[in-house]
Amino acid sequence: MDNIVLKLSSHTLVLLLFLSFEPVVSSRHRQYWGHGKKLMSSGDNSDLVTGLPGQPQVDFQHYAGYVTVNETNGRSLFYWFYEAMTKAEEKPLVLWLNGGPGCSSVGYGATQEIGPFLVDSDGQGLKFNNFSWNREANMLFLESPVGVGFSYSNTTSDYEQLGDDFTANDAYNFLHNWFLKFPSYRTKTFYIAGESYAGKYVPELAELILDRNKDMSLHIDLKGILLGNPETSDAEDWMGLVDYAWSHAVISDETHQTVKKSCDFNSSDPWHNEDCSQAVDEVLKQYKEIDIYSLYTSTCFASTANSNGQSVQTSMKRSSTMMPRMMGGYDPCLDDYAKTFYNRPDVQKALHASDGHNLKNWSICNNNIFNNWGDSKPSVIPIYKKLISAGLKIWVYSGDTDGRVPVLSTRYSLSSLALPVTKPWRPWYHDNEVSGWFEEYQGLTFATFRGAGHAVPCFKPSNSLAFFSSFLLGESPPSTK
Repeated sequence: MDNIVLKLSSHTLVLLLFLSFEPVVSSRHRQYWGHGKKLMSSGDNSDLVTGLPGQPQVDFQHYAGYVTVNETNGRSLFYWFYEAMTKAEEKPLVLWLNGGPGCSSVGYGATQEIGPFLVDSDGQGLKFNNFSWNREANMLFLESPVGVGFSYSNTTSDYEQLGDDFTANDAYNFLHNWFLKFPSYRTKTFYIAGESYAGKYVPELAELILDRNKDMSLHIDLKGILLGNPETSDAEDWMGLVDYAWSHAVISDETHQTVKKSCDFNSSDPWHNEDCSQAVDEVLKQYKEIDIYSLYTSTCFASTANSNGQSVQTSMKRSSTMMPRMMGGYDPCLDDYAKTFYNRPDVQKALHASDGHNLKNWSICNNNIFNNWGDSKPSVIPIYKKLISAGLKIWVYSGDTDGRVPVLSTRYSLSSLALPVTKPWRPWYHDNEVSGWFEEYQGLTFATFRGAGHAVPCFKPSNSLAFFSSFLLGESPPSTK
């Protein structure tokens, strides 16, 4: 997931997001795939993953390795790609991005949320995810920018330039060079999806593709974007965070009233107001007592080291960096297990991240990237307008128990678009139960997931797969039982 660190330094709050979580599939839902499927077998065979420790038997191919995005600087991004479980040649390609900035899409999205293999609780193996999104699409996970996960640059100055634009350009170059490895996917229908701070990554990359598609030799068949609990617009995100904390009894009436009275989140520096700064400090202080990413689940109290080498308890008290975890048997300490798994020599060798001897130091989030992030657009709402005008499909969803990018933040941000409603607010169903509510606008669909935290697929794996399927099919989520 992405780690979110809430910084208030010299009363300058940086609204950047991480996220993480671990989907765990009960044993009665696990299944291992047999034989006889038609495979595309169109990838770079040198990147084909074989002998991955603890991997369940499956009947699709998957690839991992590096794509160079800048030859001069020696800048390379790491990816993990899973062909669709069935009829891969007929299904679209979806790029998934986690945010941070600084967190791994491999460590979170691929092996805690929506990929076919989930890191097991001992950090030594993998379990099959019966609700993997590669049931419906060919799934590509990217560790971006350099410094995240296994991605790297041989030029140290690259790490001093990291920001939104840098990341979008490298991701764009990655795609074109990846298509050289996988030419049969170049003309496929393409979507971009992501969570949290990827709420900025995804539309920014989509805009770049849209602009450069004017050169038909560079054309990518982008059809839409899918965003979960996304950071969208700083002012609205902060207002939503505070209002949500108050409406869910995390903060007092007095703190809420002080924020409403003294904070102008639309100003370039709302923190110059001391009353505002202290009130927001109080909001963050109260959230450190629980899991801001999942209001109603437990936090990790293990004494084992987390991904930053600190004890988990210390990290929780100091910066609330641990991500939300799941109800119903989910382990709130899964980040530790991911670190154990991806730092194994045999795992790195199988994923072509190292030769098995000269190990890479993999961490699920890189706090140096987060703390030194260069440019962050205050709002991507103007990009939404541009993408809507271009006819791209945009779906946004919110787990309604997330306090970090709460449903109110997203509703406030989207309301600024002032889009005409085409189908009014109503429940959507999965397995004959209300899964959430949704509304359709001219150019955009917004939906909630009832009882889900920041990384929705971890809380609602079956529901999120059904929702993803509706998105790809261009159908409304089921509005009847």
